[in-house]
Amino acid sequence: MSSSTPMPEIRVFPTAEEAEISVAAELGAQLRAAPASVLGLATGNSMIGVYRELVRLHRDEGLSFAGMTSFNLDEYCGLVADDPSSFAAYMHLHLFDLVDADTSKLHLPDGNSAEAGAAYEASITAAGGIELQLLGIGRNGHIGFNEPGSPQNSRTRIVELAQRTREVNAADFPPGAEVPHHAVTMGIATILDSRRIILLATGAAKAEALADAMSGAVRPENPASFLQTHPRVTLVCDEAAAALLPAQLRG
Repeated sequence: MSSSTPMPEIRVFPTAEEAEISVAAELGAQLRAAPASVLGLATGNSMIGVYRELVRLHRDEGLSFAGMTSFNLDEYCGLVADDPSSFAAYMHLHLFDLVDADTSKLHLPDGNSAEAGAAYEASITAAGGIELQLLGIGRNGHIGFNEPGSPQNSRTRIVELAQRTREVNAADFPPGAEVPHHAVTMGIATILDSRRIILLATGAAKAEALADAMSGAVRPENPASFLQTHPRVTLVCDEAAAALLPAQLRG
């Protein structure tokens, strides 16, 4: 990381649960301060705890999602929306159906349309852009489904999933089911257009990719490294994911 590169804010928690609760608190604070916020949402195992806490905040503390507009990062190609392995089903299971969200304001990219990318970009622009984007990181450094090799100027598009990604994600599909080979994802440039980004990383399996993304060269081989160029990135992680971060980054 060069001296001219903006330094991310890094918060390290002893456990994954504490990191997830912290991220939920940030999202909750955003919605309380600006109920009509446009949020970029993510899926994956590390996000389940975030959404669990957001549901608790809605139930116990009156946090409202009624004014929120959301755009999800990605979706598999070839799955119908109610397929239990789709990200649409994930979002309804873990968040949308458990809070007072307006279904007309909840957007996921269409994995079954070749024209989905341009339409999704237009919808984000029409909504005023994403104010706060939630991200995870893959073991190979992918953000969204921007696999290694994704260029910095990429926009929402259909991509081929890396074999490693498909192997990791096989756990989210029924035994013996084939993981789709393609997905539609926001591009790197789409993500970087967000006014603020929160990257959540938990578990030792993410440590190598995370350290390289935050302190290595900015390059397509680790797509998350492009986050170094964004002026407002907050990294929230547990000790296991932070294990390989350079000491100067941890403060």
